[in-house]
Amino acid sequence: MIVSTALCPSPPLLVRDLSGADPAAVELRQACATAVAMLIATAPDMIAVVGSADRTQTWPADAELDISAYGGPPRPRVGRPAPLAVGLGALLLDEGGYTGPRLLQSVGHDEPLSACVELAAEVSASAARVGLLVMADGTARRTLKAPGYLDERAVPFDAEIQRAVSTGDLTALHGLDQTLARELMVTGWSALQVLAGTFCDREPDTKVLYADASFGVGYLVAVVMAAKEDPTEPGR
Repeated sequence: MIVSTALCPSPPLLVRDLSGADPAAVELRQACATAVAMLIATAPDMIAVVGSADRTQTWPADAELDISAYGGPPRPRVGRPAPLAVGLGALLLDEGGYTGPRLLQSVGHDEPLSACVELAAEVSASAARVGLLVMADGTARRTLKAPGYLDERAVPFDAEIQRAVSTGDLTALHGLDQTLARELMVTGWSALQVLAGTFCDREPDTKVLYADASFGVGYLVAVVMAAKEDPTEPGR
């Protein structure tokens, strides 16, 4: 059963070697680190990382991100290269000091809603206490300098995502139109649908830690947890 969930975006700038001390990147990284720390603090038996990618696949537990593909310096690689969202999730777990069992799972961009819901059920059944780390960006058309240029539909679309997460009404994410998501370059649509398939029969506690579009892309960092699992933010 899924007892705790963290939602983080999946831009390469989460890697320090790629974005350095850029203030906006530092703030985003700190928010993600806090979310992951809160996830780990619930003491799950396993943490599953779910991120959108070209295809649905379970990756080796030691798979990692090849940052040289995004302009970073080459590093000795231990595991198999993972897709961006999954690899960043694994990196966040490593940086958070998590050493327990992990499941690295990509979900195809074009998977139908039913397949995403089925995957959520499979992840939930994978251990008695599952922590879920969902890596998903919002729209990429928030500003003139955004990757997809400005689209006025982007702000309300991201607001819909934030509203669903902040209120704990995760099933509302099922209402995100897949065609519109493609037009707005929402690379995390399928991962968000997996998130929507969690806590279906429970009312969770939620906390939004970050919501902004500093780089023209909608980034949301939040934690969603069963009421009894609500830990205090580290350092608070």
